[in-house]
Amino acid sequence: MPLFGTDGVRGLANGTLTADLALSLAQATAVVLGQGRSAEARRAAGRRTTAVVGRDPRISGEFLSAAVAAGLASSGVDVYDAGVMPTPALAFLIADRGADFGVMVSASHNPAPDNGIKIFARGGVKLPDEVEQRIEQYLERDKLLPTGGDVGRIRRFSDAEDRYLLHLLGSLPARLDGIHVVLDCANGAAAGVSPEAFRDAGATVTLIGAEPDGMNINDGVGSTHLDKLSAAVLEHGADVGIAHDGDADRCLAVTADGTPIDGDQIMAILAVSLQERGLLADDTLVATVMSNLGLHVAMRERGIVLKTTGVGDRYVLEEMNAHGYSLGGEQSGHVIMSAHATTGDGVLTGLQIVSEMARQGKSLAELASIMTVYPQVLVNVRGVDRTRVGDEVVQDAVRTVETVLGDTGRVLLRASGTEQLVRVMVEAADEETARRHAEALAAVVEERLAL
Repeated sequence: MPLFGTDGVRGLANGTLTADLALSLAQATAVVLGQGRSAEARRAAGRRTTAVVGRDPRISGEFLSAAVAAGLASSGVDVYDAGVMPTPALAFLIADRGADFGVMVSASHNPAPDNGIKIFARGGVKLPDEVEQRIEQYLERDKLLPTGGDVGRIRRFSDAEDRYLLHLLGSLPARLDGIHVVLDCANGAAAGVSPEAFRDAGATVTLIGAEPDGMNINDGVGSTHLDKLSAAVLEHGADVGIAHDGDADRCLAVTADGTPIDGDQIMAILAVSLQERGLLADDTLVATVMSNLGLHVAMRERGIVLKTTGVGDRYVLEEMNAHGYSLGGEQSGHVIMSAHATTGDGVLTGLQIVSEMARQGKSLAELASIMTVYPQVLVNVRGVDRTRVGDEVVQDAVRTVETVLGDTGRVLLRASGTEQLVRVMVEAADEETARRHAEALAAVVEERLAL
């Protein structure tokens, strides 16, 4: 079974994800990312290989990041330890510091007992599949480790947060003076830097989920639990609420009346803003096939091309990088602004949304009204042969529903990549219609693809 998943290596800390594995993974990474012409040029110039290491505040991150740093240093890599830091901050710091690569220890929105290891190449970009496969191959090989003065050093990256803060503040089209923001930091990696960034930009800030103790990350707070944020916005009479996940690569929001705003709506707001300012490359937005039909309609009405990819921010990134697009993301709140980041950045996204409120003098509800969210019903059909999702009878049923819905709806069938499950998603102008068609299609899938 492959070690790398869709977003690095994840598992139960001290269960499947051990200190030994973290150390070995770091050593294999040092070998693979220390190869190539850039490595030869570096050695010819007498420059040592460097890496930035960061983590989120979950308790297991302490021993796992120490193991990663030890594995890198034992392989001759000089390590800059950034400590607790959002994943997108680490990606930025790799490029800003001119490091050769970086490693983030985080399990994002997962509960505290889990952890993960994400690896970024030079420039702060995620690794392609083939590089991850090479790292896996080197895990079991004997490694020739340096001795004496050739081993790496581990140093504290003392100005890491300041560099990231200056970068964030420099990205804003308008200050946030006079806007009251409730920030939910998910008791995660954003608990230090996000409040400081919003306050430095001029906002009045009220905090929830900003007291990480190593075990409470994502525990009933953050972008996967918006109810507390909505309640806090109403309680404090705030203008807007911003929610991060554990490693702050996501951002969702709530309006002044507590209504959730998802990633599709956020992308719609930012796409129109960038287009108005002449900053939306090729008038194109990149999203995944799971994005709401309302986003397609809203972009079409404004002359913006919406390109779709498979599910996963890495596929959005690949499309953006291949064609030079400036904005992309997912409904879940991964939003990528390529002028300022190489990956989804929840702190950056939150600042940009509130800055747009200030620039236009509008509430978040007014900004979000450019997009109508179509009801979306998802039915998971379990115990079926996911490899036969192309069955002709199933596809005929899909085409029939698509014909009935016309431009007022959408159908999507997705086979799970990990289990015998097919996801049936239907969007329509009203929830009753969407549910009726989704359940009818699910029944066809269950009958035709039964194991």
